[in-house]
Amino acid sequence: MRLQRLPESFYHQQTLDLARAMLGKILIKETAVGTAAGRIVETEAYIGPGDQAAHSYGNRRTKRTEVMFGPPGHVYTYVMHTHCLFNVVSGREGRPEAVLVRAVEPYLGKELMYERRGLHHKETNLTSGPGKLTKALGITMEDYGLPVYQSVPFIAEGSSPENISEGTRIGIPNSGEAKDFPWRFWETDNPFVSRGR
Repeated sequence: MRLQRLPESFYHQQTLDLARAMLGKILIKETAVGTAAGRIVETEAYIGPGDQAAHSYGNRRTKRTEVMFGPPGHVYTYVMHTHCLFNVVSGREGRPEAVLVRAVEPYLGKELMYERRGLHHKETNLTSGPGKLTKALGITMEDYGLPVYQSVPFIAEGSSPENISEGTRIGIPNSGEAKDFPWRFWETDNPFVSRGR
């Protein structure tokens, strides 16, 4: 099955629009042991420098956030509580913004996902969270900075959700008013969404 990679131009849209547009697209990672892919069913937008929940809040420029200051469409991975999280840089160059992929629905390579995550998991628990999906797909910190429009991992065309829900982002209690921004988007009633099922 040949999946059509999204072009660079896809990532040149407003961050909130991109977070919605990524729903239904296919996130793919090819490795030496095989290929795994998931249909994106939940995202969160982070719009620094005015977003207290963003790593780039106040234009904070560090070794970790450096890629966010570059052009859109590049991978921003970081480690939180031992888990690697996958983001796509958004916004125009010099304005550090990103979209976090929070959950995917297994699409390809399910056996490989079970090998990586453990056979004891229910299918709906395989990729229903940002740390779960990166482990299942084999996304690591080595992917930091890569352009998703010409490298691996990459994002391909998929099927758009019939209905999209939106609400507040998860796990950012100490981010002031930003904790109440409705910048989380998910496919309504999809069982692989991390919360709000």
